[in-house]
Amino acid sequence: MNEKLEFRLLNEFQRDFPLEVAPYAELARRLNVTEDGVLTTLRQLHAQGVISRVGAVFSPRRIGASTLAALAVPAEQLDAVADQVSAYAEVNHNYERENTWNLWFVATAPNTAHLDRTIADIAATTGCPLIRLPLLEEFHIDLGFDLTGAAEPKITAPGKPQPDGIAALSPAEQKLMAALQDGLSLETRPYASLAARADMREAEVLHHLQMWLDTRLIKRFGVVVRHHELGYTANAMCVWDVPDEAASAIGRHLAEMPGVTLCYRRARHLPDWPYNLYCMVHGRERGEVKRLIAQINQRTGLTAKMYPHAVLFSLRRYKQRGAHYAASSGVEHV
Repeated sequence: MNEKLEFRLLNEFQRDFPLEVAPYAELARRLNVTEDGVLTTLRQLHAQGVISRVGAVFSPRRIGASTLAALAVPAEQLDAVADQVSAYAEVNHNYERENTWNLWFVATAPNTAHLDRTIADIAATTGCPLIRLPLLEEFHIDLGFDLTGAAEPKITAPGKPQPDGIAALSPAEQKLMAALQDGLSLETRPYASLAARADMREAEVLHHLQMWLDTRLIKRFGVVVRHHELGYTANAMCVWDVPDEAASAIGRHLAEMPGVTLCYRRARHLPDWPYNLYCMVHGRERGEVKRLIAQINQRTGLTAKMYPHAVLFSLRRYKQRGAHYAASSGVEHV
């Protein structure tokens, strides 16, 4: 495989993917290679698990409903409970982390009522204590992953408040979203294939995708990479308990720090979980992540002396895929 082509496809096209009839041909033109070379490389990267899909990352508070949640699972039951949780179609991420609350998952659903039923069912099925931690404010969420390691400001839509409130989608738009959830096909006319699945014309699909990007219903559109398969095998979720009135200012500052790949404020779950400010830090090995966290704490003043703080390294990845907001049957096999 052409390593330079592979790197450029992974690093340069995580957003602003061409919305035109033959997007892979346009990528080939920009990269001075053949369309077949682009498609072959993307197919190989997908087969290797390096990319999960080429497609949309939707804004988490603009469509459907979602939440982060955690279970406190006895160690000897962890694998069995993780399998139970991963079987839910609504669950898209499911990780073991170092904490008493040791199984962390993200669930998404078409609406709040559906999500409430899913979370209640998971609690009842597993029989484990559960905390639910909905998103309140985002500072940096899934704007891509810079493989060069360059430090750039990453705040979500600097200077522009993120639109809030659930977008009202027509039945036709809901069908398009469902067709898009697993990404574009890796063929010459992917939008034509998407249109066929959504019972739309190709031009309509392109129009809707551009409109969703313009209104920031879609946060980014492009290659979605998997950190672990790219060699970033160590990651930690860092959490702090900061005064609510200071959380926004501190969160914006935290989001700018090198090494921070995600940053947001979530609701506390008292008395079990007092933390309200979160970030994710990824690295190639645990020591690198610990050094980055130490630098972040020093530069932001988020020291343990100032604010209660915890670091939860990921131990096992049980499930990872893009969020599915369209209605589903409830359970899937993974």
